[in-house]
Amino acid sequence: MKFCYANRRHALYPDSQPNWDVKAEDYTDKFLSKAQDIGMDGMEIGFQALEALGSDQKVKDFGKRLADHGVPAMAIRSGGSLTAAAGYQENRDRLHRMIDTAQTVGADIVNGALSAPTRYPGKPGSGSGWYKSQDASRDAMIYDYERLGQELQEASDVAGDKGVTISVEVHQNSLVDNSWSAHLINDLVDRDNFGINPDLGNVYWTYDTPEETTDAHIKSVAPISVYWHCKNLFRVNHPENERSVFLRVPISDGEIDYRYAITAMSEAGYNGYMAIEGAVTGDQWLADGKSVEYAKSVLSDIDAGRG
Repeated sequence: MKFCYANRRHALYPDSQPNWDVKAEDYTDKFLSKAQDIGMDGMEIGFQALEALGSDQKVKDFGKRLADHGVPAMAIRSGGSLTAAAGYQENRDRLHRMIDTAQTVGADIVNGALSAPTRYPGKPGSGSGWYKSQDASRDAMIYDYERLGQELQEASDVAGDKGVTISVEVHQNSLVDNSWSAHLINDLVDRDNFGINPDLGNVYWTYDTPEETTDAHIKSVAPISVYWHCKNLFRVNHPENERSVFLRVPISDGEIDYRYAITAMSEAGYNGYMAIEGAVTGDQWLADGKSVEYAKSVLSDIDAGRG
């Protein structure tokens, strides 16, 4: 496996940027060198940074600068619901633009979480950790998946001609939020360059009480995985409120067993990117470097037959 930096904090003194609005110029030489220092092989880049560049040549130049620093663009983050009416056209158009952009910047994965903006902020079903989830698979109809499958088939067909793979992220507040829905959409799309991102953190925090274990999920979904976001959490349950809150920690330290998960992915033949979906607060370099170090130690144990 190779390590992709899906950083969720973007700070290195004297700069500190809001992560969801990071621009290409914020990936300074110092930042990229530090990413390589902690063991990253490449970067996940948000669509916002790429679209702000404004031209194919600038995107190409940005990709070259990442590669020259030893951390090339591996994946593009570009999501949004393809079935909710509000925002559908914008999300669909962006997905197709990012397929073209991936080829230009040198990435071979376009990953998307297919969730819509929260319709009732702060209410049950918004965010994560409630007893219900907006747009969840448990409330969906089969024709929702059939329509989604058609959209993803079209995108995958376009992407295939460009050497790009489409990844759908298992994500709260979306149709694809557990193992059975991941298998359903994978079967409906049925393309060699399409698959699943089995984000175990999202499985764990969708509901106040997880509807499946992370061990069962990764064992089921590993064979159809093409990209992999990795984060870990502690769950603090408030049963009287039907609510849980979650504390983000390095992947070695939380309640998700990443030794089991990495082994399951390895046994399934996965040799793609392990994207460290990093710290959101504190010293990102210490936390995210610890995650890479731990993952490499587990892979070393597996290779030595000590997994």
